[in-house]
Amino acid sequence: MSTWTIGPEDAGIRLDKYLAAAERAGSRARAASALERGKVFVNDREATLGDAGARLAAGDVVRFWMDRPGSAKRRATLGDDRDLRVVYEDETVIVLNKPAGLLAVPLPVERRHDAPSVFEDLKIHLWQRGRRRPFVVHRIDRDTSGLVLFAKSESAQNMLKEQFKRHEPERVYQAVVYGHPSPPAGMWRDHLVWDVNALIQKETHPRDPLGKEAVSHYRVIEQLAGASLIEVTLVTGKRNQIRIQARLRGHTLVGEQRYVYGPDALRPIAFPRQALHALRLSFVHPRDSRKMRFEAPLPEDLVALVARLRRRIT
Repeated sequence: MSTWTIGPEDAGIRLDKYLAAAERAGSRARAASALERGKVFVNDREATLGDAGARLAAGDVVRFWMDRPGSAKRRATLGDDRDLRVVYEDETVIVLNKPAGLLAVPLPVERRHDAPSVFEDLKIHLWQRGRRRPFVVHRIDRDTSGLVLFAKSESAQNMLKEQFKRHEPERVYQAVVYGHPSPPAGMWRDHLVWDVNALIQKETHPRDPLGKEAVSHYRVIEQLAGASLIEVTLVTGKRNQIRIQARLRGHTLVGEQRYVYGPDALRPIAFPRQALHALRLSFVHPRDSRKMRFEAPLPEDLVALVARLRRRIT
């Protein structure tokens, strides 16, 4: 068990931010996971995920019980009794409901650090059935949950990718954002450029030769305490598109760590990841042109977040 005593230089810091330091948990996501699994104690009291935003005071004692018995979680892998659910599979395509915290595809070798991915699990899943490796069609962020599509052959992959290039598949997300977007429904249209050094999207001028147009439609589903549950339908599908477009309008996603502005006090709602879920996906089957449509309900963590913010209104 690791133990730290808060000094004057760390007084006032959020618990999850303190734990996320490289010499402790190493990231906000790992800090939230540790809180969720009962591995963190503050002044000998077990801290929970609801304590993530608590401010530490000088003299507080923080203990991190990394190998606490009963706190381990199985790695997300494929199978009927595993964490990762196959929504649909045939000889040509496979649709998965990806949990938050798991990469859709592996990172580049220089950034990988053995981070698990859906792609690697699928390779094993298909190999056990005498099939070749999966073929990536599209991807969602590591800390975004929901539907992701893979092909089982290069020809199917190419046909599906052409559909995505023509913006034909329906891709609908739900998110919890700070504030109440006004008007309650509309279009977001921006020009974005990918910063290859910072690995983030940035707003740019329409005449920027490197910029690309990003378009989505949004609507407010429900106003919550200090936040809103919204639905976003992508027209284009740029990397991190919803996260940056919401941020540009002052409606940062709850739990967002990269596309933020100002002090942490502007984002007081504790949540261990960006509150974003790939809810619905439809496309034309590459083999027989059937219209395929799938929906993955909000996962438990987002359902609990919405319920918590709904209760704060009353």
